[in-house]
Amino acid sequence: MGDRPDELGALLGSVAAQDLAAVRVVVVGNGVPLRGLPQGVTAVELPENLGVSGGRNVALARLREFGDVDVVVNLDDDGLLVGVGVFGQLRDLFTADPRLGIVSMRIADETGSCERRHVPRLRVRDPLRAGLVTTFLGGGHALRAEMLAEIGEWPEKFFYAHEETDLAWRALDAGWKVLYEPRLLLQHPHTSPSRHAVYYRMIARNRVWLARRHLPAVLIPVYLGTWIVLTLARTRSAAGLRSWARGFAEGVRTPCPPRKPMRWATVWTMTRLGRPPII
Repeated sequence: MGDRPDELGALLGSVAAQDLAAVRVVVVGNGVPLRGLPQGVTAVELPENLGVSGGRNVALARLREFGDVDVVVNLDDDGLLVGVGVFGQLRDLFTADPRLGIVSMRIADETGSCERRHVPRLRVRDPLRAGLVTTFLGGGHALRAEMLAEIGEWPEKFFYAHEETDLAWRALDAGWKVLYEPRLLLQHPHTSPSRHAVYYRMIARNRVWLARRHLPAVLIPVYLGTWIVLTLARTRSAAGLRSWARGFAEGVRTPCPPRKPMRWATVWTMTRLGRPPII
């Protein structure tokens, strides 16, 4: 969004320093002009902010035009790759397993501490434990282009919040694997998601859309009921709860097609991985 020029410069420097060079580097200006990018970086300036999902889809479209990209790495503009072997390790992981569709990096702040929301599993005590998971981190991850061609792109209508889970559920339902690999480290400053004015509304609305798009009908009330209880228990802001309630009502009232319920085999797979789609 153009408000982190120094951080973006540092991130691009860490990308350029990788032992395995990126074939292409694309930066999307989500409703803002882009200035001062290094040579060789492709700039795409959008006339309006399309949100996280929309901006990533624009980047994917530009990469497809080049025609020579088989793995796409998405990085937050205030992130920083730690180590110079990240891309090489990603290449090795995707080469070793042809059904690996998504790799999630570990996100930690300058002190090495990981926030709870940055560990993509229910048990968050050990962020250094690698393994297959049911969602991934938006700030730093890699996607197999073949998988995207099969399951589709980011859900643009989501704009922001839960777009990674939507993509992960579609990947799992198509038989792809999602791996959390903590050796791949993205340094990211400690922040609160509620700093965004639309946070409470978006997480509620998109949570409802996520359930309506992907869950078997019998699981929708269970999943949403669980999150209603968790939200009431965790949220300390009355204004935040009011915004959340408005977003939840919006998700119920407005459609976000297409609806394609996941297979019960996928529900079982997610359960075996430690996160059944009821939470």
